[in-house]
Amino acid sequence: MLTALRRLASTWLAKLLFVLLILSFAIWGIEDIVRNFGRDGAVARVGGEAIELPEAQMAARREMQRIQRQLGGAMEITPQMSGAIARQSVESLVMDRVQRQEAARLRLAAPEAALRDYVFSIPSFQSVDGRFSRPVFDSFLRNNNLTEPAFLQLLRADLERQQMVGAVRAGASGPETLVRPLLAWERERRVANLVRLPLAAAAEPGAPTPEQLARFHENNPDRFSSPEYRRYSVAVLSPEVLAPEIEVSEADLRAAYEQRRSQFETPERRTIEQAVMLSEEAARAVAEQWRGGTDFAAIEAAARAAGGQAVSLGTTDREGMPLPELADAAFSLAAGGVSDPLQTPFGWHVVKVVSVEAGDDRGFEAVKGQVAAAVKQERALDIAYDRANQVEDVLAGGTPLAEAAQRFGLGFATVTTDSGGRTPDRGAAELPLAGGARDIALRAIFEAQPGEMPRLVEAGQTALFAFTIDEVIPPALRPLAEVEDAVRSGWTRDARRRSQEERAAALLAAVKGGQSLADAARQAGLAVQRTAPFGRGPAQGQPQPLPAELLGPVFSTPLNQATMAETAEGFAVAEVAQVLPFDPDQDQLALGQTRGTVEQAMLADLEQQYLSALRARAEVTYNAEMLGQVTAP
Repeated sequence: MLTALRRLASTWLAKLLFVLLILSFAIWGIEDIVRNFGRDGAVARVGGEAIELPEAQMAARREMQRIQRQLGGAMEITPQMSGAIARQSVESLVMDRVQRQEAARLRLAAPEAALRDYVFSIPSFQSVDGRFSRPVFDSFLRNNNLTEPAFLQLLRADLERQQMVGAVRAGASGPETLVRPLLAWERERRVANLVRLPLAAAAEPGAPTPEQLARFHENNPDRFSSPEYRRYSVAVLSPEVLAPEIEVSEADLRAAYEQRRSQFETPERRTIEQAVMLSEEAARAVAEQWRGGTDFAAIEAAARAAGGQAVSLGTTDREGMPLPELADAAFSLAAGGVSDPLQTPFGWHVVKVVSVEAGDDRGFEAVKGQVAAAVKQERALDIAYDRANQVEDVLAGGTPLAEAAQRFGLGFATVTTDSGGRTPDRGAAELPLAGGARDIALRAIFEAQPGEMPRLVEAGQTALFAFTIDEVIPPALRPLAEVEDAVRSGWTRDARRRSQEERAAALLAAVKGGQSLADAARQAGLAVQRTAPFGRGPAQGQPQPLPAELLGPVFSTPLNQATMAETAEGFAVAEVAQVLPFDPDQDQLALGQTRGTVEQAMLADLEQQYLSALRARAEVTYNAEMLGQVTAP
C-alpha cells in the first residue's frame, strides 16, 4: 500500500494536485488582498497621489468640530449636512495636494527658521505677556485632533502657498479709470423733496360689511390659519431624569466633599509689597524705614538708590506667591506688618502686608445639598450611557416607546404642539426637555415623517430622546367667529394701506406728467419736506433724512424725476432735487483707500483664478464608493 502511494506521489498528476492545494491555502491566507486586487482604496487621487480614507475622515471630523464650536453645539447635524461637510473636507484636501505639488514643481521650500517664527507669531498661541505658550499650543493640538508634525506640515504648506500666491498677487494695481469713477459714485450726494404718507395718517375707512370681512378672511388664510400641530410621544434619557432615583450615602457625600473642598473654600488673600536688596544691611535699613511709616513711593526711591528695587505684588493668596519662603513670611504677619530681611537666591527680601482679606470655608453641612446634586449628576450620567444601549435594543425589537420609558425610568410625555412647542390653547407644553435640547427635539419631531421607528437621538451634550408621531394635524383656516377681531383689524389696516398707496401713486403720476412734487403735494393737501444732502449709505451718528427703502431708488432716479416706495410706516414719494457730484481729487486719502480696496479685490480675483487654473490642470479623480464612506460624525 505504501509503495503504491509513493508511486502515485511521484506522478505529474499528484504534483499538480499538491500545487493546487498549496495555492488554495495561500489564497485563503491573503483573501482580502486577492478580493481587493485591482480596486482603488483611496477617496481621491491628485496627480497619482492618494488621499486615503482615514485622512479624509479626520479632516471631516475636524471641520465638524470647528462648526460645532462656532454654533455652541446647539445645532443638530443632519445626514445631508454631514455629507456636505465630508465632501467639502475632501475638496480642501484636494486643493492642498494641488498646491503642494505645484510648490514641489517650482522647488519652493519653507525654511525651519521661517516656520518657527510663523508659529511664534500666531496670536492664538501666545500668553497674556505676548510670548509663545507651549501649554496653549498643546491644547490647540488636542482640541483639533492634530499631532505637532502634522500641524507643522500644514503650516509649511501654507508658507509655500503664500510664496506662490504672493508672486501672483505682486504688481497688481488699481487702474485710475476704475478707482476715480468708483470713488465719485460712492461719494455722490443728493437732495430730495420728500412726501411721507404714513398709514396712521390715512382717513378712517368705513366699517366693513360682513361680506367684506368674510372675503378678507378667505383671501388671507396664511394670516388666520392655525399652524401645523402634531400629536406625539417623547421619551427622554438624561442625567436630570435619572438623578432622583439615585441614593448617595453620607460617607460618599463626605468623600465627594473632600475631593471638591477647594470649590467651597475661598482662601485668605493679602495685598503685599516687597523690596529686594543686594545685602542684608540694606534690607534692614528698608525694613526700619517701612516700620517707621515711610510710604511706598519713598521706599521705591530708597531701594533704587541702594541698588535694589521695590514692587507691589498685588492682592494674592498663598499659592500665588512667587516663593514659598515669601509666602510663609507674608502670611504670618498682621495687616500693616513688615517682615525681617529674608534671603532667597534672588537677594534679600522685605515684605509688607498692606491689607488682609479673610478667607471663607463653607463646611460640609452648608454645601451638602450642592455636593449631593453634583454626585447624583455624575452617577446619572454614567447610568444614562449604560442604559442607552438597553433602550436602543428594546426599541429595535419593537417595544412601544411608552413601555420602554416605563421600564427604564425615562422622562415621558404625550402632547400636541406646534413646531414651537405651544399647545392649541397657545400655552407652552410640558416636555421633559428644556432650553436648547427642547429646540433640537422639536425640530427633529417636525422634520420627521409619520410612521418612523423610534430611536435615541442626541439633544445637546448629555440628553438623549426618542419619539413617535401619533398624528399630524395640518394647518386649517380658523372659523371667522373665532378670529373676527383679528380679521377686522387686518381689513382696516389693509384699507388704510390701499388708500395711502393710491395717494402715493397719484403723486408719482403727477410728477411724471410734468408737475413738480411740491405742486402735486399742495393740491393733495400734503406737506413736502426738503432733505439735507445724503449719501448712498446711512451716515454714522446722524439721522437719516430719507427712509432706508428709498435710498436705492432715489440714486437710480434722474434729476427732477420722482420715485416711491413702501416703508415701515406706510409709503413715501421722493423727487430728486439736486445731484451733488464728488471730485476725487478733493480727498486724496479717500482716493488712496478706494485704490487699496480695488487692488485687494483684484488680488483676490487673481489668486482665485490662479488656484482654479491649478485645479483644472491637475489630474484629479474621485472614488465615489470611498467618498460615500467619508462622514463627519
